[in-house]
Amino acid sequence: MKEPIDVIAIVGPTASGKTALSTALASALNGEIINGDAMQVYKELDIGTAKIHPSEMEGIPHHFFDVKEPTESFSVAEYQEAVRGWIADIQSRGKLPIIVGGSGMYIQAVLFDYRFTEQAADPDVRKRLEDELDERGASELFARLKKLDPKSAESIHPNNHRRLVRALEILEVTGRTKQDHEQQQGNQPMYHHLIIGLDLPRELLYERIDQRVDMMVEAGLFSEVEALWNKGIRETQSVQAIGYKELISYFNGDVTREQSIEAVKKNTRNYAKRQLTYFRNKLPVQWVEANQSKNEIFKRTFQIIEGFQK
Repeated sequence: MKEPIDVIAIVGPTASGKTALSTALASALNGEIINGDAMQVYKELDIGTAKIHPSEMEGIPHHFFDVKEPTESFSVAEYQEAVRGWIADIQSRGKLPIIVGGSGMYIQAVLFDYRFTEQAADPDVRKRLEDELDERGASELFARLKKLDPKSAESIHPNNHRRLVRALEILEVTGRTKQDHEQQQGNQPMYHHLIIGLDLPRELLYERIDQRVDMMVEAGLFSEVEALWNKGIRETQSVQAIGYKELISYFNGDVTREQSIEAVKKNTRNYAKRQLTYFRNKLPVQWVEANQSKNEIFKRTFQIIEGFQK
């Protein structure tokens, strides 16, 4: 008999059915759920992040949702510290922590020895870069990043000032790109954990995504984003999330309503593709075919859990 599982993570692309599986597992395994989505930490970002509704929670405690204001920044290091704290708290009460979400790097940072060392941080360098940002603008710093670290530039929006400054800070302090710095860590597991991934045929996944976006629009996504826009929340980290940045463009008058909806669908499909690539390349995932009934998905997942513990 192997040692008992410390943590289970339920991962997969957006719209793959993680929420339903997680509540069923938590009920069966005396578990509590921890948010594994980087954007669901934000208050007021509910519809566009597909945040679980209280009516869907089945009486299961859910942790680390709605802890940040939409004006605040949020980092993977903060997530790592907070979620490891929640894991210890849940375990201390004899419960099983179940992390659920699609933010692969965040979940990897918790489950493995992802270190955010002082070597990669220098307050003086960061302050100088922030001053440069104020004086010269984001476009100049972004051009520098594209030249020195094109890989990071591909994944950082020029308006995401915190990530832009951070990538340049790592370059200057360590002499290595952000990717090189990160590749030197994150290999040793911190817990006896099991990662379950939900997978769907590409065409069905894209169909589900399009349907979900239409449902979000019907549920009031435009009103949600307009409320943020009216508060002047237009370039913060929170509204760089898919579903928000496209509608911000609509409220700015840059695109039509229909164009913004199509952009959300297209960007979500592309994001789902990137999610799957990350999970397959970076994490030891046990995959479950999600193109079947909820009951069958649960049964197959339970078989994997039982096999893992034998």
